[in-house]
This record gives sequence, C-alpha cells and structure tokens, in this order.
Amino acid sequence: MERVEAARDLVLGYVRALNAIDEAMRAAIPSLERLADVVGLARSCRISRGDHIGTYSYKVHGAGCRFVSDEGTEVDMDFAADGSEVFDLWRLRRYGLSLPEPLDVTDQDIRSAVRSLQPLLNEVRPGWFSVAN
Repeated sequence: MERVEAARDLVLGYVRALNAIDEAMRAAIPSLERLADVVGLARSCRISRGDHIGTYSYKVHGAGCRFVSDEGTEVDMDFAADGSEVFDLWRLRRYGLSLPEPLDVTDQDIRSAVRSLQPLLNEVRPGWFSVAN
C-alpha cells in the first residue's frame, strides 16, 4: 500500500508540474492559448523547436514536448487531437526518476495510483491518460 501511495504522490506531482508549465509558457508566450500550441508554433518556425523559457527548457518532438525544469525535473507529454496533454506510464516513471529525490515505482503501482485518482484522470486509450477538465 505504501508503494501505491508513493506512486499516487508521483502522479499528483506530475499533474501539478503540468499546470506550472502551462502557466509559465502562457506567461512567456502571450499568444499561447493552450500548451499544445507550442508544437504548432515550432512547426511554423515562430518559436524554436527547443529553447529555455523562464525556469524550463523545452524540446518539441513528434506529437508532443519535453520540458525540463532548472532543477532537472522532466515532464514529457504528447498532445491529443483536441490539444489535451496525454501521458503514459513511461512518462510518469521518467518524471519520478528525474525528481531531486528520485522515486522509482513500478508500472503496476502507477496503474493502481491512476485508478485511485479517477475522475481526476481519464484513460484516453489503453495506458494513456489525461487530466480531466
């Protein structure tokens, strides 16, 4: 049970980090309506595919973006067709391992944690999650 509680804290930390990144990017790029717009701006060459903004560096990749805080905490996500941030167990584990005090939890513990956090999180396709509106 303690491992699932640690995984739950990890998932909630990831969600808080997503919100902080969204706020920081909107403050830095006033034309940004949603975080997913970073990909479109990079593809249209209006911003670089990778840069440092505020306390985060970012790197646009495929259908998503990886953000790394100045402290080294990594938050990677893809974007769904509707622009929502989606993430999988691998991204949650990478986040945990990048924390100042790394947290290594199993996929099973993360799955249990995610289930315990519904309806905060939605499973948008098997193994992929988003934060509910």
